Amino acid sequence: MNAHQSLAIGQPIAPPAAILPAAEPDAMVRFEAISKTYPAYRGKPGVNALQNIDFAIPRGSITGVIGRSGAGKSSLVRLINGLEKPTTGRVIVDGRDISALAGRELRLAQRSIGMIFQHFNLLSSRTAADNIALPLEIAGWAKADIKTRVAELLALVGIADKHDRYPSELSGGQKQRVGIARALATRPDVLLSDEATSALDPQTTRAILDLLANINRELGVTIVLITHEMSVVRQLAREVVVLDAGHVVESGHVADIFTHPKHPITQSFLAEVTGDSLPVSLASRIVADPAAGGQAVIRIHVRGAGAGDTVVARLARELGLDVSLLSARIDEIGGQHVGSLVLGVPGGEGVQARVLAWLSQHQFSAERLGYVA
Repeated sequence: MNAHQSLAIGQPIAPPAAILPAAEPDAMVRFEAISKTYPAYRGKPGVNALQNIDFAIPRGSITGVIGRSGAGKSSLVRLINGLEKPTTGRVIVDGRDISALAGRELRLAQRSIGMIFQHFNLLSSRTAADNIALPLEIAGWAKADIKTRVAELLALVGIADKHDRYPSELSGGQKQRVGIARALATRPDVLLSDEATSALDPQTTRAILDLLANINRELGVTIVLITHEMSVVRQLAREVVVLDAGHVVESGHVADIFTHPKHPITQSFLAEVTGDSLPVSLASRIVADPAAGGQAVIRIHVRGAGAGDTVVARLARELGLDVSLLSARIDEIGGQHVGSLVLGVPGGEGVQARVLAWLSQHQFSAERLGYVA
């Protein structure tokens, strides 16, 4: 076994829970046997953008849809708001087959689906308030009602003092707050966020994600995050759907996916953000073969409040071993505490086997990273 080969030591902490099946009655958005094919155009071959898409997004949830460029994310979001029609299958939004609507019926349905864009899409000739008012004007609201609603929204997104500012006078984060307020203007049931934080710096991104979480709590609106950044999913989402080459390759609760990613594309996303990289001082000391008087280095994944605090003490007490905690990281992901502990375990193969058996018995997943002298 090489230094980074995983050990199969029993059942995972909890099997990944699937996104609600398509037949789930309390789903806000359902994809039923969806495929989307773009025909050949001007000598370019046709593209199968989505294939065999069949899942549901729970009402009131924050669900992340993540994938690399070309995975099918944009096609998926355009199906939700009716800008595209599926080649096969149905898209059900709040009980209505939006893929079957057209004309005035479609436009009315689209008012219940708000959209936040990556590059804000604000009109430079309109103030913040006037940008927010635009969808209300199109919907035919009375001027007095528009004024009241715009004031409510400016306060909700935290920029009441920017009422009369033009986009050129606003920071990127402030522009996106205007965009969020505009998306909420007609009181939608679904809010689509299409790479809404990709153009923002990390600090502003965190503030915008906190705002979206607050909107979800206060208004109960279902939020769908379209992103290529697992850090965004990690901070905000409760469920996640992973797309690759037009297929759903993995889905479930965020904490389950972070703890037990199964597909290589998911694992590659997680490698960027999970914090599983070891401190340089420790990684430089790990070797593939055991040394006399050394320790085996075992990484275990933990979940739940307090799990990281107790597992080392219990392991040492119940097995009578002097176990060392070499590295640790605990984060809150999808509303749950998830993390990894790196332990130093003394003794030979027999002692290590006892430790692995104990971890298996208590349903911790683990991998042996190698040995340190």
